[in-house]
Amino acid sequence: MLKQVLIGGLCGSITLAVGILIGHYGVTKSGDSAPSWVKDVAKDVDENLIQQFLSEVDNVNIQENLRELTKVPHMATTAGDEQTVQFMLKRWQDPDTGLDQAWREEYMVYLSFPDRNKPNKVTVVNPSGTVLHAAREKEKPYTSDQEDPEVVQPYAAYSPPGHPKGKLVYANQGKLSDYSHLNQTVNLEGTIAITRYGGAGRGAKAIVAATYGIIGVLVYTDPLDINDGLMSDVNETYPHSWYLPPSGVERGAFGSDFGDMRTPYLAAKEDTYRIPEADIKGVPPIPIQPIGFEDAYILICALGGDAAPPEWQGGFNCTYNYGAPGFKPTSEFNNSDIKMDIFNYAKVVNSSNVMGVIRGSVEPDRYVMYGNHRDSWVHGAIDPSSGTSVMLEISSVLGRMVKQGKWRPRRSIVFGSWGAEEFGLIGSAEYAEEYVTKLSERTVAYINVDIAVFANATLRASGMPSMQNVIFKATKQVNAPGLDSTNVYDNWKCYFNRTSPTHGLIPRLGYLTGAGSDYAAFVHYLGITSMDMSYTYDRSKTSARIYPAYHTAYDTFDYASKFIDPGFVSHQAVARTAGNILIRLADSLVLPLNCSDYAESLEEYLKTAVDLYQEKLQAKKISMEPLKRAVASFRRAAEHLDELIRSSDLGNETPLKVRKINDQLMLVDRAFLNPLAFKDKYGYRHVIWASSNAGKPTFPGVADAFADAESSGLDSDWNKVHYHLSVVSQAIAGAASMLADVI
Repeated sequence: MLKQVLIGGLCGSITLAVGILIGHYGVTKSGDSAPSWVKDVAKDVDENLIQQFLSEVDNVNIQENLRELTKVPHMATTAGDEQTVQFMLKRWQDPDTGLDQAWREEYMVYLSFPDRNKPNKVTVVNPSGTVLHAAREKEKPYTSDQEDPEVVQPYAAYSPPGHPKGKLVYANQGKLSDYSHLNQTVNLEGTIAITRYGGAGRGAKAIVAATYGIIGVLVYTDPLDINDGLMSDVNETYPHSWYLPPSGVERGAFGSDFGDMRTPYLAAKEDTYRIPEADIKGVPPIPIQPIGFEDAYILICALGGDAAPPEWQGGFNCTYNYGAPGFKPTSEFNNSDIKMDIFNYAKVVNSSNVMGVIRGSVEPDRYVMYGNHRDSWVHGAIDPSSGTSVMLEISSVLGRMVKQGKWRPRRSIVFGSWGAEEFGLIGSAEYAEEYVTKLSERTVAYINVDIAVFANATLRASGMPSMQNVIFKATKQVNAPGLDSTNVYDNWKCYFNRTSPTHGLIPRLGYLTGAGSDYAAFVHYLGITSMDMSYTYDRSKTSARIYPAYHTAYDTFDYASKFIDPGFVSHQAVARTAGNILIRLADSLVLPLNCSDYAESLEEYLKTAVDLYQEKLQAKKISMEPLKRAVASFRRAAEHLDELIRSSDLGNETPLKVRKINDQLMLVDRAFLNPLAFKDKYGYRHVIWASSNAGKPTFPGVADAFADAESSGLDSDWNKVHYHLSVVSQAIAGAASMLADVI
């Protein structure tokens, strides 16, 4: 459909460029007035239009968007999800505020569900089989939202079914180091482990556990990690505050990779080849089930054995023991087992993305993309509907301007409402796989706003360093909510900052190094310049690892409007900021991307690598000089391009010169792609921003290879360090050549 909507864009731009050249010289020779489109081609972003946009973004509209989006639970592929699909289509096809065109993209995807007729159960059973305790199967209702029959039982998506029974052990966060430590104290064979959320990926908690002979895993959210230690729903947790009630359970997908599991590197269409289920990688091999901390409290406080180390202790008013394995002799659960009855099943089902476009007037074959996923685990007020409500307000304001004939962007704006994100970023990944060539060739940038508002203290943003300049410019034009004399930029700088060698004290822009949201396929697979942003909380006032109702039945409109963003002014600030950036990317004559800022980040990564690795690498006769030369080359090329842009009157240059510069800026991240660099990491091709297990702020391939080599001491592993140094050095040198003048 996108092909049909934007067909002929590339041919049109070439024809346009030739026409401009002919028109330019024809006008010069004949003295006739220039055609009207010549002026359009040279037009730059209109600051007055941006101010108009900012003034029209309405917090009440955003509030009502959220109210509508959260009326029913809308887990992917359910009836509620289809209801939101229809709502998005209706809004984007509205004759007064809609887009030029809106449509749905269908995929047949592999999802995992609990059995509605056979709920998952976690029980404590004694040797005679008597149930001594049963974990709560549904969260306690405080409002009618929790009583909706479509609220899905808490479960771990992609956990296999099974009925393991064994003695309980406590494994902290379920990291490899946790299981390794526990295995030195307790015989883990045939046990069931209880772990806290955090520290390791959801699925990894079970994948690693299985290698130690553990046959089942329970996972819960500890009140120390999410509630600042608070536990009582009488007066401390929701519905009295934003904190998680004792029965709240975080649902989630427990796979490791992004995209549809059975169609790797292929779009999951109806007739696509699918690998056998037995060949799926990165899913738990043993049953795993989430429970609330009210049940975890009962189980952990009854465990026997030695006390776990201080860093393993949590928020319960008891000592967290390892388990002997099993419970204390003095406990009513003495000599009893944990029994898990898990009835999950998986099937291939239809999931929809909803797409919309505002066609560009000058460069319709250049896309600025803006996306947010639509599906949630339950009502999903914050995740993801805060982002969807913001996207709808942005598209409505821009759509109205287009419908009224006041504006049309230079480049095409493509909106994406992604489906099945909660199951592993599926909708966006399948879209990227289906349109990989077109998106790689034509996409200028991708803006992701998933959870728009975690809380109302400050902005937090991450992205490619080249986006820093346009993000800063936009944040300086938006008032910080609740702070009339402070803009978003200055407020952000108070909470997250760094000292730049070039710019001094500035807000800290994070990096998109993982796969936490729908930017993953755009960054790691396609190499498209991307960003992600949200409003968040003051980390000096809470230790919550995320907003407490995350992925629970309490993430509702009531929760969002009372405790996250009363008045929806933080949502409004995010909409104004993200929309400002979107307009600048779509309308600027020269793309507002700055490669010198990218050079600064590469230099920081290089310094860390030299400090950490150079001495030992020299002892192995592995040189870092090629990497140093590549980074220096990138810096020179970036500064040269900056100077070319500054010194040129591009509004009066031929459009082909502007197009050349914009292509250099657009394609620089593509130069960092290497499809063979990370053979063990599905979908990761970007050698600067790929995920890393080493936890070092430097080049991920080098960092991981060095950690492995240092651990093993094997020559073959040190050779891999050399390989990754070569990969990243040549990628950076290649990117530098992209920025240089055309040969």
